[in-house]
Amino acid sequence: MKPVLIIRTGRAPDPIRARHGDFPHWFRLGAQLSPERIRVVDVERGETLPSPNDVAGALITGSAAMVTERAPWSERTAGWIRDAMDLELPMFGVCYGHQLMAHALGGRVDYLPGGREIGTVTLNVLDAAKGDAVAGALPATFRAHATHEQSVLELPKGTTVLVSSDRDPNHLVRYGKNAMSAQFHPEFNADVMRAYIHRKQNDMKREGFDPHHAFRQVAPTPLARRLFRQFSRHHGLAAG
Repeated sequence: MKPVLIIRTGRAPDPIRARHGDFPHWFRLGAQLSPERIRVVDVERGETLPSPNDVAGALITGSAAMVTERAPWSERTAGWIRDAMDLELPMFGVCYGHQLMAHALGGRVDYLPGGREIGTVTLNVLDAAKGDAVAGALPATFRAHATHEQSVLELPKGTTVLVSSDRDPNHLVRYGKNAMSAQFHPEFNADVMRAYIHRKQNDMKREGFDPHHAFRQVAPTPLARRLFRQFSRHHGLAAG
């Protein structure tokens, strides 16, 4: 059986990682993957990606890096994404992974107008999601955790937007029958979201945001996690 690839584009801050774990662990739990089937490749640290032919699917993590920096490791990963799309490999990108997929396929990424989006946000499910194999069962609105400064400002051609927020119109997009990406973090739980707000509170204050309000608004996001699991199950990646 081919492995499920987790493309690690960064790591959680040290204090968060020490207490709550890191992206590969959160992805495994969120997407309901078997530990024995996972292969983690740390592209930020120069590890080489396998051929897309040799994996069953790929999940792309978040990162503290910025897609607009065009780091060599990031651009190499963008090329891999294009190759994987040619093979119709199941792929799901999150946050940085979302932006990198859009960039790789011809979209434009830059700073989100109005500043960062952070906290448990309300997302709006668009008509285009009706009948979608992964997002079709979502209600009209649901909540998800988010923390990002950059976003996808222009989509690649042929992309379908499924979910938006008041701040970001491109929170969940589909690139084809097997590839999707989310600006929100379906793998986060409430404790991880609170930890990120606590870490970013001084930046938030400088930018005119109220971290205490954001902290109080943090809530469980079961539908966001269910979406991640539905993608994994639909493409035969989930355990069991």
